[in-house]
Parts: sequence; C-alpha cells; structure tokens
Amino acid sequence: MRPAGHPLVPAPKVGVLLINLGTPDAAEPKAVRRYLAEFLSDPRVVEIPQLIWQPILRGAVLTTRPKKSAHAYAQVWREDGSPLAAITRAQASALHGAFGEDVIVDYAMRYGRPAIGDRLAALKEAGCERVLLAPLYPQYCAATTATANDKAFARLATMRWQPAIRTLPPYHDHPAYIDALASSVESAIAALDFVPDALLASFHGMPQRTLELGDPYNCHCQKTARLLDQALDREVTITFQSRFGRAKWLEPATDTVLAALPAQGVKRVAIVAPGFSADCVETLEELAIRGRETFEAAGGTHFAYLPCLNDTPLGIEMLRSIIAGELEGWVSLP
Repeated sequence: MRPAGHPLVPAPKVGVLLINLGTPDAAEPKAVRRYLAEFLSDPRVVEIPQLIWQPILRGAVLTTRPKKSAHAYAQVWREDGSPLAAITRAQASALHGAFGEDVIVDYAMRYGRPAIGDRLAALKEAGCERVLLAPLYPQYCAATTATANDKAFARLATMRWQPAIRTLPPYHDHPAYIDALASSVESAIAALDFVPDALLASFHGMPQRTLELGDPYNCHCQKTARLLDQALDREVTITFQSRFGRAKWLEPATDTVLAALPAQGVKRVAIVAPGFSADCVETLEELAIRGRETFEAAGGTHFAYLPCLNDTPLGIEMLRSIIAGELEGWVSLP
C-alpha cells in the first residue's frame, strides 16, 4: 500500500530501446544541414580536433553537401518519411509483446529524432527500472555502437533515479543473424530473372586509421562476410562504401569494384549490405541507384540490390532471438 503523500510510482517494467543512426526530418537542404551538423560534429565520427574540424565543417562541408544529400534523400523518401526511421519504427512495433506484457519496446535515433535521451527518459517515466540499449549495428564500431551508448549514458548522467542498463553486444557472428542473412539472400537471388556472376557484400566504410587504433569493425565485417560465404556455399566479395574526405579508407571500395567488374567478365552482379539493419539512403540511393549506374556504365548487363532484413519476418525473428538472449535474468521467456 502506498503511504499517504507518496508520489505515484509505475509498476516495474523492462525497456528495450532500439537505436539506429538517424535521419533528417525532411528531404530538403535545410533539414539535411541540421542533421549533418549534428552527425559530423560527433568526435566519434570525425576524429579530428574540433578546433581544426569545425571551421571546415561550417564552411565548405555544410555549404555544399546538404543540397547534394537532400537530392539523394529525395530519391528514396517514402510517404511515411525516411526509410531508416520508418523501418526502425516498424521493427519496434513488430516486437511489441514479443517479450511479455511488462517489456516496452521503443526506438530512437543517435542523430535527429526521436532522440535517445528523450526516449530513455520516457521509458523510465513508464516504469522501466531496467533498460536494454540495443544499437542495431551487427558489427561494432566506435563511430556507431559506441556513440549511441555514449549518448544514452550522457542522459543517464542527468537522472536522479537511473534504470539498470545493459547494452546489446555486436552480433556480427551470431547464428541467428547469419542464418537470417543467408536465408534472405538466397530468397532474393532465387527471385531474380538472372543468375549473378558475383555476389558483393558492401559494408559502410571507415577510415583505415580506425583499424590501426584498435577498432574491431573491419575484423567483424570480414567475419560476417566469411560466415555468409560458408552459409551460402558461394564466394562473397567484401567491399566498403561511403568514403568521405581525403583520408585513406578501408578497401576495396564498392564503387571502384563495381566499375572494374565488367572488364573482368563479370556482367551480372548482386549486392547486399549486411552491415545495415534497415534500408536507408546509403543502401537505396548509393547502392541500388548509383551503384547500378556505375556498374552499367562500365558494361555490366544485370544488377540487383538485395534488401536488408528490415522488418521482414526473418528480420524480426532474428532481432527477437538476439534480444531475448540479452534479457535473460530480467524477464522469464518461454
């Protein structure tokens, strides 16, 4: 029984916060500029001293890049908004009730909205005394997983009554992830009207320096590609996309490989993006549109982009399985 005058305290619950990268609010330059200003100001993303980087960012980058990026977003924008935000929202909705009635599943974006801090506070307000932070990056990188956790812990630092916290580890080699990925690729290839000469696995690129500093991202990508190769029993060629700036990035570059393949006799190609948990501008515009243009301009005849796991039954069951494992001891599941 609650003592007289005691504030109302919700019944204890457990929260799961799905976290993805983020997106502008609209496919127009002003919104993209706001988003890029936040994204590229993150010292986890651009590891250049801010006194040097900020004048460059506020000058050349934010005066030229927003218009180009807005055009890219406009080509893939949906009626319900950004593909990344819409799919992540659908993933959270599909997992509603998957872990019992006392587990709340929500979602947030590291950059843009809904903000991590806001949703974390909302989960606590709803009675979540334990929260699993779930950055949806299969391969760990400081510029993705770590910065998402950083943002959550920064909000926790302002709370008088903090919930207990767990963080979802990278799942680049988790059997549920590899099995779902392989099944998805097999189904997508079987539905094509051609047989690919090559299958590319394109991961988001990172500066070579991140590997030299000890970031495990490259190793995680290599292992995912190797396990996918084994699961499919066919060769998978790993590439890295989305280079930015003048620094040396992980290689081989996706666009360079696509441009070179036709001259090597590879005229039919399929490409998958195993590092993305949801389709977004980097997959739908950079790979599916510009990747096709690059390949066909070089003499390729058949090109297919294979979708991410997204909120498909395969994708949702994979997330349910992996998250359930991380909730052990907090909730009782069948």
